[in-house]
Amino acid sequence: MQEVKLVVNYDDYEEGIRMETLLQDLAAKPEAATLESLIIGDWGQAYENSPQEFKDTLIQLAPSFPALKQLFIGDMESEECEVSWIVQTNLAPILQAFPNLTSFVIKGSSGLELEPLQHSKLEELIIICGGLPKKVLHSIAAAELPELRKLELYLGVEDYGFNGSLEDVLPLLEKGRFPKLEYLGLKDSEIQDEIAKAVADASILEQIQILDFSEGTLSDEGAEALLASDKIKQLKHLNLSYHFMTDEMMERFKQSGMSVDVSDQQEIDEDDWRFPMLTE
Repeated sequence: MQEVKLVVNYDDYEEGIRMETLLQDLAAKPEAATLESLIIGDWGQAYENSPQEFKDTLIQLAPSFPALKQLFIGDMESEECEVSWIVQTNLAPILQAFPNLTSFVIKGSSGLELEPLQHSKLEELIIICGGLPKKVLHSIAAAELPELRKLELYLGVEDYGFNGSLEDVLPLLEKGRFPKLEYLGLKDSEIQDEIAKAVADASILEQIQILDFSEGTLSDEGAEALLASDKIKQLKHLNLSYHFMTDEMMERFKQSGMSVDVSDQQEIDEDDWRFPMLTE
């Protein structure tokens, strides 16, 4: 697959280089016509500048990239910009400008909007962040994504943007909301136990093949509900890696006959402080 990553580092930005120019240069090259994957990394001081600075340019240039299937906006390491600092904007117009996209990945949630979220071919939506605003969750729940097969959301923590509750997650647990969904990732959550207890008897389990609860604060409390669910047992795979379960609970999962990942056990301190893997 043809793939290009565009980056404007700190020094480049200080010297006047902008993401708009890099996009224009790329669009002018012959390989633009066959480019299938575009990754946009740091667009220059992303901790205070949003993609708004280059969004219109990317939308205008969309016809120059007719083969584009995958788009990632915000691919940065913590050394470039902490995930919770990445400033986003309403990215739905970008998605709509590329009708042949099958994969859309976003990193960072500060200022993020997806309104209206509609796409006839999108199969994969991934949002990586330290805290997902409930407004974005509502947009996803109301989305028209008939081909969506994989939905992977980092829910995160209140201190870094998650301002919702279990009630904001529940609509995503309804069977048929996305008719072709096979993989549901509700990851990196500080309310992982609450979600686990809600999903244990959710209708979505009659549809999906993989449930990903990794990187959150899952403890024996939520794990007990999952283990007791007949619907959970029908899944092809259950990912619980990075968790706060006890040795005894881990062993029960290992003996359950399910395909389950219980790796990366975390220690619970005496004050029961538990943190998801990705926050700041």
